[in-house]
Amino acid sequence: MTRAALLTGRLPVRNGFYTTNAHARNAYTPQEIVGGISPDEILLPELLKKKDYVSKIIGKWHLGHRTQYLPLKHGFDEWFGSPNCHFGPYNNSVCPNIPVYNNSEMKGRYYEEFEINVKTGESNLTQIYLKASLDFISQQAVAQRPFFLYWAPDATHAPVYASKRFLGKSQRGRYGDAMMELDDSIGQILAHLVSLGIHNKTLVFFTSDNGAAVMSGPLQSGSNGPFLCGKETTFEGGMREPAIAWWPGRIPAGTVSYQLGSVMDLFTTSLSVAGVLPPDDRVIDGLDLSPVLFNNSLLDRPIFYYRGNQLMAVRIGQYKAHYWTWSNSWEEFNKGINFCPGQEVPGVTTHTQEEHTMQPLIFHLGQDPGERYPISVESKEYRDVLRRVTAVVEQHQKDLIPGMPQLNMCDLAVMNWSPPGCEQLGKCLKAPESNPWKCDWPH
Repeated sequence: MTRAALLTGRLPVRNGFYTTNAHARNAYTPQEIVGGISPDEILLPELLKKKDYVSKIIGKWHLGHRTQYLPLKHGFDEWFGSPNCHFGPYNNSVCPNIPVYNNSEMKGRYYEEFEINVKTGESNLTQIYLKASLDFISQQAVAQRPFFLYWAPDATHAPVYASKRFLGKSQRGRYGDAMMELDDSIGQILAHLVSLGIHNKTLVFFTSDNGAAVMSGPLQSGSNGPFLCGKETTFEGGMREPAIAWWPGRIPAGTVSYQLGSVMDLFTTSLSVAGVLPPDDRVIDGLDLSPVLFNNSLLDRPIFYYRGNQLMAVRIGQYKAHYWTWSNSWEEFNKGINFCPGQEVPGVTTHTQEEHTMQPLIFHLGQDPGERYPISVESKEYRDVLRRVTAVVEQHQKDLIPGMPQLNMCDLAVMNWSPPGCEQLGKCLKAPESNPWKCDWPH
């Protein structure tokens, strides 16, 4: 959902990247998903073409794996990477291994031509993705073309991997090794921009798509520090990401901003920097953060926390109001799937979906970043914040026109059996007969 929001500048409930199969469910694009990014959406690389930008995605796409949803159909000029996460290995009879593409054709599959050793955690994929990024940057610099590079490695997603040079090097286990390699890779990308002399006209932004996936355990995921829970939830541990902007000569080094931002802002900010106007025929949720990046201004804006089709919480300044709470179901929790390990907060990290619309739970995140101590409903502070939040939520809901949900249907026949290019490689697999069903999204 984050990737769809990043590239459209719009909330998933608007751009259709959500499900209505059940209330407040996280949907994504596993191999059996029928849908993908809506053809009605306009993606960032499509708009950047107006200023002759060359756009490339390297790494994970995750906005649909069927041909009509792939990156080159949605504005990107080049792609090296995969439509899905590197789950596996699979046996190719019940489930195919995920393909790796170069532009519009597959070049192999994960665990086959593109090796990942689940046991040792060794894989050269990050190095392959790094080389692809350095080559692309060099080509555009030599041709003096403006470019957009979306570098989306997924080494820190379970099953976590790193190359031999980094395995065992960190004090944080395999996850730390993968982080070290990503850090080293980003350092090489920045150094490459400097060596080519284009660093003073290149904006680089580093962030992530969600908080650490703490349910994967400490060996396969990171830490969210003081924040509550992790990925899959709308608590701060699930929604807070690192954010670092780099543009020598434009963004003063070492400055810290307290601006509330979201990945949707990168859409609008990128267009602003490139001198392209955003589409005027639709609501754009992202803000232009140029004044924040270049002048250290602060923009007053709300953040809306959605889970599928449900607005779960709203943040204004340091205050966050929860209208619904849910971690995951008792059924999942009792199977050992824990989104909040060691962090159960009674009445907050609930295992049933609890509605608080008439009396939201409100936290002051500056004083209570762990969302453990709701502000007393009897206090003047609560009443003042509720008044402000209510006005913002009412306006938002009045203006909201949900998009057509794209992530409702599943079918084993649409999995990556025979991606484009499989014929030349002799890698086509026989698909089962089509038998669509409504996808089951447990959380």
